[in-house]
Amino acid sequence: MRRRSFQTLLTASGAAALLALTPLTADAASFSGGNYGAYGFEGQYPTVGGCAGTFRQVGPTRTAGGMALKYFYSDRCGSFARIENSRTNCAAVLERSNSGAARADGWVSETVDPGVTYAYTKIGNNLHGRVSRALLACDGHVLTSTSWT
Repeated sequence: MRRRSFQTLLTASGAAALLALTPLTADAASFSGGNYGAYGFEGQYPTVGGCAGTFRQVGPTRTAGGMALKYFYSDRCGSFARIENSRTNCAAVLERSNSGAARADGWVSETVDPGVTYAYTKIGNNLHGRVSRALLACDGHVLTSTSWT
């Protein structure tokens, strides 16, 4: 299989930071950075026991180029981002802020690869005063995002 590189442009602390992700193969892949994984449920998909079925969509679906970005929240587990009707070289990204200050301290992303039109991230723990937001990034550019919640 042909290897592809993918870059995601993330916004952190009010400044744009370019994050180069490792080369990908044909399978979707999860990436993370900052202090992601520091809180309960982080590093697990929303289908994990105790979390499955507890998420609800918060806010409107955002669209860009016919692709959809959705943000889901559970008061038990945290949040995750989902993209639909997506093309390759795109990713669902969830940024999480420790302090509630709407500055990304940790993030997780999931790519979309050939033959797949959706992706969803692992859980970000935005409970107990922490906040998060979802982003749709393609070819190294953020196309749309949700509000911090």
